[in-house]
Amino acid sequence: MPIALLALAIGAFGIGTTEFVIMGVLPQVAGDFGVSIPTAGWLVSGYALGVVIGAPLLTVLGTNISRKKMLMYLMGLFIVGNALTALAPTFGTMLIGRVIASLAHGAFFGIGSVVAADLVAPHKKASAISLMFMGLTVANIVGVPGGTYIGQALGWRTTFAVVAALGVVGLLGVAKLVPAMGRPETESIRTEFAVFRNVQVWLAMAMTVLGYGGVFAAITYITPMMTEVAGYKEAAVTWLLVLFGIGMFLGNAIGGRLADRALMPMLFTSLGALALTLLLFTVTAHNKILAAITLTLIGALGFATVPPLQKWVLDQASAAPTLASAANIGAFNLGNALAAWLGGIVIAAGLGYTSPNWVGALLSGTALLLSFLAAHLNRRTRASARLVAASGSTAHTPADAMH
Repeated sequence: MPIALLALAIGAFGIGTTEFVIMGVLPQVAGDFGVSIPTAGWLVSGYALGVVIGAPLLTVLGTNISRKKMLMYLMGLFIVGNALTALAPTFGTMLIGRVIASLAHGAFFGIGSVVAADLVAPHKKASAISLMFMGLTVANIVGVPGGTYIGQALGWRTTFAVVAALGVVGLLGVAKLVPAMGRPETESIRTEFAVFRNVQVWLAMAMTVLGYGGVFAAITYITPMMTEVAGYKEAAVTWLLVLFGIGMFLGNAIGGRLADRALMPMLFTSLGALALTLLLFTVTAHNKILAAITLTLIGALGFATVPPLQKWVLDQASAAPTLASAANIGAFNLGNALAAWLGGIVIAAGLGYTSPNWVGALLSGTALLLSFLAAHLNRRTRASARLVAASGSTAHTPADAMH
């Protein structure tokens, strides 16, 4: 694999760290600014909203810019956002800093996916995408607990200053390691939007919203689930999240490799197994050991869907993949927000802390059904194309015979 993928993975590591580390320092931030925990939670929801908006917006604005330069600009925006977060004199300023940083998130992963796929042979595209996303999974193993520790020891401002420094490393990596890659002449804003006429692109994004959303239905409420149901102490939640991150790391690596061999079968397997595992979590959450094992499996199966989903979008939007790729990253965050909201509703309804697992299983199961539909439509399209090709060949046969 090209060393340029390392630069993309470093950028992904920084982005993944800043996205999730806020959850570990949220009480400190709330205390420093004198706001409630729910109000401080705007730093999480504001970031997610920024990803959803920023992914297509910045991708469109960068249509006429080379992909390498655009990745560098995005890392620059990421650095500015995190530096502002670290130095914020007021809560409102910190929220602005979080939103600025989030704007780079979706476009970086969207454009980065296209660049990663273009750097390798066609049969290795999903593996290349998974290597870039590996930075995000490692962030959940190392970056988030490390950032939380730094925040507890030296203050949350130091955490975001370190994240901004990671952005500088990522920017230098992109500048030095990623080759100059211009956009194909056929790509334009018009062609980027034209791919959304393809129903397969919309199906892929719906699978992303529902499939990975199923994971967040459970993981958003993992602290009360592990402490109130499984019986863990609150201090153990950090290490349980490390297990979840290890699962993400393994699932991403395996998912990328298997998706290169058989994309849709891999997607069927991971979504189906994820739905079943989430269902089981309603039972295993009552046992410490089984809960930890199940949490790791959810991380693995959830992130095993990421490379095939992103590769499927690139395949379906091959004429102009950049905007569709970025929009699909936004879809991940939309799914996170939707699942967290639905999980909160069932808990508020008095169904217990394990009830979000039922929501997650339903979401992932629906994504599985959509993947069957997508595969069916793809087979039908290919069959029609073969029929047209065969008819054309037959139509030319008499003329060829006359010559």
